[in-house]
Amino acid sequence: MNEQVYLLEDDESICDLVQCTLDMHSITCRTFTTVKAFSAAVEEHLPDVVLLDIMLADGNGLEVLERLKARFPSLCVIMLSALGKETDKVKGLNAGADDYITKPFGVLELIARVNAALRRIHKTSQLRLGSIVLNNEDMSVIYHGKQLELSNKEYQLLRYFMINEGKVLPRETILYDVWGYDGGETRTLDNHVMRLRKMGLNIITLHGVGYKFIAD
Repeated sequence: MNEQVYLLEDDESICDLVQCTLDMHSITCRTFTTVKAFSAAVEEHLPDVVLLDIMLADGNGLEVLERLKARFPSLCVIMLSALGKETDKVKGLNAGADDYITKPFGVLELIARVNAALRRIHKTSQLRLGSIVLNNEDMSVIYHGKQLELSNKEYQLLRYFMINEGKVLPRETILYDVWGYDGGETRTLDNHVMRLRKMGLNIITLHGVGYKFIAD
């Protein structure tokens, strides 16, 4: 199975070590040395696991972690950091990290942790709610027994609605969590909601506020 891991790490020697190690175990790894490049890649394709440094040249890994978890709550993120005190680990885990590995680390431990994360992911690869079955592995959605044809953003938006089913979701919050926008034009969101509604999904408009999704 060809898994995909993204590594955000500004030390190129560590990038090379991790990529070589994962490749040897048939796990595809893409490495990024800047937050900007990493964020652009996540917009194009969501990986199975993210390996994330804290002290980055152009940002803070904990802030990146919080943004990732706000938009993709079930995305597995493993911190790789030289900050090895108990308080540092607790801070990272409390911020949403699924695991925390301190530098320097052994390659066997790294592979074991990544494989453990992948096993957990595949046990929970499906999200079921009412008549909807969402498959995280191939981004397919089955609704009332029929497969829906969704774009990447439509899939992410539906997944976000399913995770927050029954909650009142302000437009600005949805835009930030799904698109990464901080305020601004909401027409993009409204058009995506309209498309999902045409497929029969129950998304309620709360005028002047936002939306609420109710599964049938």
